Amino acid sequence: MNRATSVFVSEPGDRSVLQVRDHDLPDPAEGEVQVAVAAAGVNFIDVYKRQGVYPVSTPFVLGEEGAGTVTAVGPGVSEVSVGDRVAWCQSTGSESTVVNKPARLVVPVPDGVDLEVAAAAMLQGLTAHYLVTSTYAVRPGDVALVHAAAGGVGQLLVQMVTARGGAVVATAGSDEKLEIARALGAEHLINYSTVDDLAAAVREAAGRGVDVAYDGVGRSTFDASLASLRPRGMMVLFGGASGQVPPFDIQRLNSGGSLFLTRPTLGNYVAERAEYEWRAGEVLGAVADGSLRIDIGGRYPLSEAAAAYEALEGRRTTGKLILVPNA
Repeated sequence: MNRATSVFVSEPGDRSVLQVRDHDLPDPAEGEVQVAVAAAGVNFIDVYKRQGVYPVSTPFVLGEEGAGTVTAVGPGVSEVSVGDRVAWCQSTGSESTVVNKPARLVVPVPDGVDLEVAAAAMLQGLTAHYLVTSTYAVRPGDVALVHAAAGGVGQLLVQMVTARGGAVVATAGSDEKLEIARALGAEHLINYSTVDDLAAAVREAAGRGVDVAYDGVGRSTFDASLASLRPRGMMVLFGGASGQVPPFDIQRLNSGGSLFLTRPTLGNYVAERAEYEWRAGEVLGAVADGSLRIDIGGRYPLSEAAAAYEALEGRRTTGKLILVPNA
């Protein structure tokens, strides 16, 4: 039995329901590994779970991703050893000093990749990867709309779309954030706080409707994203940072030009171990060789978890926020 310090959600609600407290942690069970956490990622899926948008029985420990060093292995674990550097995602309970995780959910962190960077890369990196390789497989010459292009997923989408030969129309709420997107390869830049008709601005920038709109903002951008598409374009709604999109008339897909709409989630793209390993291997491998840049926009100790989520929900951040247990 060990002691751990973790960020708990006591009941569904706002940031006031977050509690940082010590608790007992059992030894790893059959098929599990125990990991000393170097860093845990801060993500909007945590917000949805805390709010009850994605129902989870309370109390529970927050956090879907992390990285650290294996300190113990349970019975039946042969592929992971004490001392291994590992990372994971899609596993609630990561915002802690020590965690037990199923061995099947951890992947090796390549030499030369800092554990904090690995933690920051997992959930958003694999999300961007499935969006550009599988949900809508970007091809050379495609034009993609990326909202919140200076955010964690946005920065990775810009890099991955351009690496596959596509062009990016990037939106953000300030010129400073747009300069981040430009530095990562975005070809067209739109400050949505300065335009009256966002869809028209996107079409003007692209010279036509975009092939795909990657929208993790949700309620405030959904209509403009849909109106930005070319005929038979795809609307990819993968989040709701500004709120959930209300029900809408499906005939809008018809009148917009036989449009496609999908609401994907990472879990369906990493359900099989082989696919999980492939995506994680490509993302962490690209970080290792320098072809994918991970921008850590803020580091917070566990005791300041509420402040981290305040910054995230206020959309005042660029890059990825992480919690560092030993900070």
